[in-house]
Formats: sequence, structure tokens, C-alpha cells
Amino acid sequence: MTILERLLGAVDGYHGVEAADRLCAACAVLLDVDGAAISLIFDGGRTGTLGSSSPRARMYDELQFTLGEGPCVDSISQRAPVLVVDLADRDDGRWPAFGPALLAHHIRGVYAMPVIVAGEYVGALDLFRHKPGRLDDEQLSGAIIAAELAAVPLLDLLDADLKAAVGDPKSNAWAEFNALSRAEVSQATGMLVAQLEVEPAEALVRLRAHAYATGRNATDVACDILARRLKLDAD
Repeated sequence: MTILERLLGAVDGYHGVEAADRLCAACAVLLDVDGAAISLIFDGGRTGTLGSSSPRARMYDELQFTLGEGPCVDSISQRAPVLVVDLADRDDGRWPAFGPALLAHHIRGVYAMPVIVAGEYVGALDLFRHKPGRLDDEQLSGAIIAAELAAVPLLDLLDADLKAAVGDPKSNAWAEFNALSRAEVSQATGMLVAQLEVEPAEALVRLRAHAYATGRNATDVACDILARRLKLDAD
């Protein structure tokens, strides 16, 4: 059985945060690491830890947000995997606070794979290992596959929030995910703020709710709003 099949088997039948936790737990076993976590960052601002293989792995992941540096932050900013084979290497001082903090917990190897949704870099799968060293080819391939699968539980949560928004037009359920929007959506949201005299979060909810109700994607709806072919009602 391939790593992909084993990872899929670990999350089969599960959704949202539970699926994220199970995916991380499977990574810890299959990729020979001591902890795994899925962290989310939109527009450079912390959103949080979506899933983790254990409370200790979640703590490792949270440290990078507390200290303002770490593998998830770099993976998103660089739009590439971040592979640190030994945090104790004095020649690699990229994280002056996060590095020593993890070393205090006996973590030597740290690896992060970006999580991408709709072309946007929204987080990373972070792997933590007590022993230093590189991921071998199979482990690296598995980590990349796992990062791709990590987008699925995030989409589960986004879908749930969209349905909540449709059920309650005044909901701000989409506010924390607004950085997933493309430029056209952001611009159209600004227009709706002025037209409808609502907060940006509510304007974005109304735009996405209209897209959901009409079976269209948010970008197409946004383009129609910007071109003044579509005007949403205030009610």
C-alpha cells in the first residue's frame, strides 16, 4: 500500500478538524517524525493550528506564532518547502527565538510543506523530529502529498461556513477566511461596503452567499459587481 493510500485511509470518513488531526497522526507514523501539525496563516496574520498529531505537536506549532517566526511563516512567505535538518547547527540561525525554544524540547529537525487552496498559500504542514537529518525521498514525497491532502479538511470548514452564511446573511463566518479572496473579490467587497453600508465581513459574506445561491464562483460575481452588471440588494 502506498503512502497516499495509507494517508487517504487515515482520513476516510472524517471531516474538518477531526480529519486534520488524523492526517497529522498518520504523518507522524508514516514519515518517521515525532510530531505533525497543520497551521494556517492568511495575509501574514495568525489564524491558528487546524490539526495536530498530539498536544505536544500543537504546542510546537503554536510556539512559532507566539515568537513570530518559524517554518510555517517561512514556507508561506517563500512559497516553498522549508527543510531544516538540525536546529542545533550554529551556521543556521534563521530563527533566533523559535530555534532555541524547540531545542529546549529536544526537537532537532523541522520541515514545513506549504498548504495551497485555490492558488493561495494559506498554511503549512509542519513536521517535527527529535533526531537531526534529512527526510529521505519517500518521506519527502509523503510530506508533499500530505500537505496537498491538508487542503481538504480546510475546505470542509470553508464549506460549513459558507452554508452558515447563506442561512444567516448577518453572519461573519467568512471573516477569518477573507484573505483567500482574490483581488477582484477584495475590490468588490469594498464596493459593497459603501453601497450596502455594512462591515467588510458582512459584505464578503453577501458576495459569497450570492455566488453560492446562483451556482457561480466568487470571482465571477465580483467581476460583475466591479463592472456594475450586478448590484446586490441591501436586504
